[in-house]
Amino acid sequence: MSQQSRQSENGERNTLPIERGFPIEQVNEIAEKEGRAKQWYRPIYTMHKWWARRLGCVFRTISLYSLVDDPDKVEVFDPGQNTSLSDYTTDKDRVQELIDNVDLNDPESLWELFPKDVRIKDKKVLDPFMGGGTSLVEASRFDAEVVGSDLNPVAWFVSKKQLEAGTIDVDQLESAYETVKHDVSETLTDYYKTECPHGDHHADVVYNFWVKELDCVSCGHTVPLFKDYRIGKERYADDSGYNVLCPDCESVVVVEDWRSECTCSQCDHSFVPENGTAGRGEYSCTECGQQYPIIDAIDEQDGFDTKHYAVEYYCAHCDDAGKDRGEYRGYKQAEPFDQELFEEAKSKWENSTELSEYVPSESIPLGIKTDSSKFEGSIGGGFNVIRHGYSDWTDMYNERQLFGLSTLLRSIDQIEDSEMKEYLLLAFSEALNYNSMMIVYNPGYNKAANIFKTNAFDPPLKPIENNIWGTEYGTGTFSKMWDMVKRGVEYAQNPTERYIENGDVEETDVFSKPIGENSSVYCRDIRDIEEEDEYDAVITDPPYYDNVIYSELSNFYYVWQKILLKEEYDVFQHESTPRAESIVANPAEGKGVEEFEAEMEEAFERIHSVLKDDGVLAFTYHHSDSESWGELLTALCDNGFEVTASYPISADINKSNWRLTDGSAVDFDIIIVARPAQDRQPISWNSLRRNIYRTAQKTRQRLEENRDLSRGDIGVVEMGRCFHEYSKHHGKVERAGETMTAKEVVDEIYGVIQHGSDIGEIDVFLDLLESPDASYDDLNKLTRGTNATPERMGDMRLYQMDDGFKLGTWDDEKRIAYIQSRVESDEELTDLDKAQFLRYRWEHGKSVSEYLGKWEITDDLRELCEGLADATGDDTYRNILESRLSDFDT
Repeated sequence: MSQQSRQSENGERNTLPIERGFPIEQVNEIAEKEGRAKQWYRPIYTMHKWWARRLGCVFRTISLYSLVDDPDKVEVFDPGQNTSLSDYTTDKDRVQELIDNVDLNDPESLWELFPKDVRIKDKKVLDPFMGGGTSLVEASRFDAEVVGSDLNPVAWFVSKKQLEAGTIDVDQLESAYETVKHDVSETLTDYYKTECPHGDHHADVVYNFWVKELDCVSCGHTVPLFKDYRIGKERYADDSGYNVLCPDCESVVVVEDWRSECTCSQCDHSFVPENGTAGRGEYSCTECGQQYPIIDAIDEQDGFDTKHYAVEYYCAHCDDAGKDRGEYRGYKQAEPFDQELFEEAKSKWENSTELSEYVPSESIPLGIKTDSSKFEGSIGGGFNVIRHGYSDWTDMYNERQLFGLSTLLRSIDQIEDSEMKEYLLLAFSEALNYNSMMIVYNPGYNKAANIFKTNAFDPPLKPIENNIWGTEYGTGTFSKMWDMVKRGVEYAQNPTERYIENGDVEETDVFSKPIGENSSVYCRDIRDIEEEDEYDAVITDPPYYDNVIYSELSNFYYVWQKILLKEEYDVFQHESTPRAESIVANPAEGKGVEEFEAEMEEAFERIHSVLKDDGVLAFTYHHSDSESWGELLTALCDNGFEVTASYPISADINKSNWRLTDGSAVDFDIIIVARPAQDRQPISWNSLRRNIYRTAQKTRQRLEENRDLSRGDIGVVEMGRCFHEYSKHHGKVERAGETMTAKEVVDEIYGVIQHGSDIGEIDVFLDLLESPDASYDDLNKLTRGTNATPERMGDMRLYQMDDGFKLGTWDDEKRIAYIQSRVESDEELTDLDKAQFLRYRWEHGKSVSEYLGKWEITDDLRELCEGLADATGDDTYRNILESRLSDFDT
């Protein structure tokens, strides 16, 4: 069907399903599960790390609702049925019905095709900020021609391998791995052995535990920099205990409570494991008590030393002999054998000239993520890996790691087939996440944390050294990363889909359409794309201010990858990844918010040029406040777009890992839908305001009546509908003889939505009470579009964050203390204050008559007590109402 024939009968552009509705509830339901088990739902995305990856189910749904618009171009296959056509394909009217039935009230009809093998003809999709390639992978599964661009070579390489995975011979890939395994696995694992504490034989090392050391600046005593002396939680004998290091005899012993005083079972030394020698950027001498800044001492002492103090082991011999788990796996003190083995590996590394070619030779570039103190306008966070004594990339590894990694990379380089070599390199690069002296051990969960757990380079005081090749247990080893890469390749060739039916997660049979058949990716800047009117859709996740400086962080992988790729690809011939060209606010490049906004406008201008007149732009966006809404709307409208819809994403990413670099939380993740603008008509603000108000009210009413959405979610959808009303008149809205800017209109829209709401703190509190496992994120969403604010609710002690998010219920000390102070000072009380105060006194057998006698017993208070009883299941509220309040109702 031609572009012209896709117009409606009256010549206007047809609306796409994604403009009319989006299955927020269904997406969030499956996204929540996918987010916790990415490697099983869509293993292709766990082949290699990329920051802020969107979940596949989110982009699959965006693609489905953006691309399916013409039943004549749609074929539907039943998964697992030998590519047999589904009934949907022969019944075009049925597909048309699914498309037409999508609306704000009920967007689910097209969701029927979510678990189907859907093919759409003649669609071309671009992602100009492809990052980890999620949008491209998902669009390719619909048989669209997909084109991706990214300035970053690491992103380009990762996306390239994902999209090529569907064509790779798995048997050849496995053979290449076995070649490398035969070549180096024994050599590597031989240097990760330890003496088993339960017999005259060796066990495998899972992790080696190290601690940094500095000399005391006062007395010269060597001080190990322990924040605390925990090693790991006791796994088997006593789940409540902890393995800790005795600071006196250096034995590894088990104690009941690491926060309390205990006695070493080996030397009778008494100590509190919680109290180490380092914290808050300083260390204390155990001999003279001198305190001194760690960074200053590192600078003055020309670096730091490290000490090997403990080992986590696994003994296959004891396991095979049927011994208890506590014997074949556990923790032990580092002994002379362990230190001698390290020295042997170190000697091999230092005496090998060939292996040095297989480690990075570059210095760590000065940047905002490596030494933020060097730049004006720091983004915060105290990033200072260089000041911690790391000048070259190899400083992040000890000598045994450099020997092992270079030995492994050299073996990979000897694989003749370039495709096989690159997938082995992908596994190697992913294994770097867990194989440096920049990773730490999580003692509460008995596992290693990857280097980018905080999206930064955080030099640890107690680094751990992983077993590079790997053993039975442990995470992040090369062999286990290889398993993940292999699973990703297998999934690319035989993808499936998971969905929820009757509350249960179901998995489809294998789709016959492999991933990435008609795809191409380019390492280039969006502003350098030359096509015009080429794409039916641009689906992407654009950069957001200074959230993550990918260019600096990705150098960690780049310097290793380019060792094997620089002769193959020009983009790997530079010393580091492009930084100045990156569209991001980065003080290291003298780029702030204004520069970011200007560059994003350039990007939107280019996107508009490459998009067809009836094309669609759909992208995810990290929303924080009305100002960023205004900037976004301005950038889109100024470059020829009109916003047609917006939808919240509540379960897309782990919010604990997503904060802006100034520490403030991102409130919403949303989908923005925009189309090339049609003729814009002038309008007065008063007329537009009435349209906006009606749109907001109608949208809210429809969603409240027909959808199971929070008020915050409804507010996001309202905002998108209101933006659409404005977008049709951008640059032509007159108020008092002056043209209003998009930012001014956004502020007014906020006012319209706020004014139309009578929702306050008590309503939000009741909603939170009814929310299972209520969180601060729920609070943020529920207060959007209401008269309540998180700040005001915090002031009222309606929640606290001292030890995780907790609601201020009647049995919360801080909440009751707040109410008590207001009662004693005769300050005005809310109905919630009164109800909780009465409930508290009732529980403690105190009289309530005095207060009921002087308080007005209103219908609102009665209704609130009923609401509290319903929300909490606590009928005491209702009993108070029935047996006490009526006695004082005059």
